[in-house]
Amino acid sequence: MKSVGKILLWLLALLLVVVVVLYLLLQTRWGASWLGRAVSQHSNYQLVFGKLEHNFSAPSHLILHDVSFGHKTKPAILVAKRVDLGLSAVQFTEPLHFASILLNQGTLRVTNKTSALPFSADRLQLSDMAVTSFHDALPLTAQRVNGGVMPWQPSAASFIGSDASFQFSAGSLTFKEMPASNVLIQGRITKQQLVLSNVGADVARGSVTGSAQRDAQGVWQVSALRLNSLRLQSSKTLNEFLQPLLTLPAVHFDRVEVTDAKLEGQNWAVSDLDLALKNVTLSDGDWASDEGSLSMNASSFVNGTLQLNDPIVNMTFSPQGAALTQFSSRWVNGLVRASGNWTRSDKKLTLDEAVIAGLEYTLPQDWRELWLARLPEWLNSVEVTKLNVSHNLIIDVDPAFPFQMTSLDGTGSNLLLARDREWGIWSGNLSFNAAEATFNRVDLRRPSIAITADNNAINVTEMSAFPRSGMIEGLATVSQQPQRALSLSLQGREAPLNLLQDWGWPAVPLDGNGELSLKMQASLAKGAPLKASVNGTLSATAGEKSVQQALQAGELNAK
Repeated sequence: MKSVGKILLWLLALLLVVVVVLYLLLQTRWGASWLGRAVSQHSNYQLVFGKLEHNFSAPSHLILHDVSFGHKTKPAILVAKRVDLGLSAVQFTEPLHFASILLNQGTLRVTNKTSALPFSADRLQLSDMAVTSFHDALPLTAQRVNGGVMPWQPSAASFIGSDASFQFSAGSLTFKEMPASNVLIQGRITKQQLVLSNVGADVARGSVTGSAQRDAQGVWQVSALRLNSLRLQSSKTLNEFLQPLLTLPAVHFDRVEVTDAKLEGQNWAVSDLDLALKNVTLSDGDWASDEGSLSMNASSFVNGTLQLNDPIVNMTFSPQGAALTQFSSRWVNGLVRASGNWTRSDKKLTLDEAVIAGLEYTLPQDWRELWLARLPEWLNSVEVTKLNVSHNLIIDVDPAFPFQMTSLDGTGSNLLLARDREWGIWSGNLSFNAAEATFNRVDLRRPSIAITADNNAINVTEMSAFPRSGMIEGLATVSQQPQRALSLSLQGREAPLNLLQDWGWPAVPLDGNGELSLKMQASLAKGAPLKASVNGTLSATAGEKSVQQALQAGELNAK
């Protein structure tokens, strides 16, 4: 029995020596290289590290130096200067589950295909790491990342796992081309429900803070989002800048606050923007709300040739639509004010009141094209219940037919200005007058016009003006049908006989002042030339002399 005991003792001693030798060899570069090759040969992963370190002062920790780990033939998932693996008794049943994993000074690269790793840990910690995520839903790059996940159980759907708390900070982060610094993210994910309890970052020389959560169906609820003192410049147009709002996943905003923001893009800018949005849901390019609201003001807003100074907008939202409780702005040295509502069922904007006063406005060169362009799908019709226009200067510098109206005043009631997404005067009453006007180099005093419109026609019930001598007055009718048939009659008393020449009528072979009588029919159809559609007669009398002229298809026939 003594000999058997001695043999066992020698075997234990030999085993201990082997273990000690292996322990010492594994902590050499040769041992690290051998272990890395063994893992690479017997798995789908590639492991390379420079040294394995173990200290009896911290016996439950293994430290790997200069680590590179990833799928074979693929870019490395992890490159780190130091990886600290915390061991526990669980290793005997789950060898790849660690008490803790600490990644220090390296790069972590996460994609849709690399989230499902064979490792897990009670706690994953990152220290001074660079993180790049190529996930379709969360593309980002971050530098100087510190933080952790508890517990860490990565899956194919999520690198963090399906049930974990997390907290991260980053010195810098870029998310979908938007750079940020001093980022802090705290939250938890539970059974596909993501809760971001605290998010903060410095963005565009300002700050962003907020909290939000996402349910299992992917619907976001933003409890609070605050953007303060942003100074953002973009190369995008305004439509391109706002386009992401139309492609967001379903998201409900409890409250959004923007304070003192300055935004600038291609041909647009807004300065000193303050905004408060409450209780609004965005989904599939549309919005919904029950008792929501929007309050917004700025010192200036520019979009192309449009510049608004001190604009103020207050709106409330409901399932039926949106109520514009206040809109006001200074515009081209004047004031614009309106209130009304937009109804979802018929996509109609009804302005209870619109006031335009004191403008000094030069019409854009493409104003006719804008008038003929179709409205967006969300705006089918526009009606103004009460219109008040006062003391405006309107100028058109079109060289083909320039005009100017000074001190233009007017009123309107029940005006349907858009129907089936087309601008027009489809119904209602409208009247204008000006102190002075010039139409293609013809000066007029006190021009005035009164219009009544219905489904069939636009009727000019009163039209008058005083040229340099005498008076002219007339009536007109324009059909509401696509051919836009025009019928016009014009009378002039002691008026210049060449008055109509600058408006396109052939010259009258009489001088001085006299009586004029014009009757004309034409078509104002969109896209068709006017001159070829004109048929009419003109009678001109100066003393005992008189002239009769007739136009057929725009050409003069002697009569």
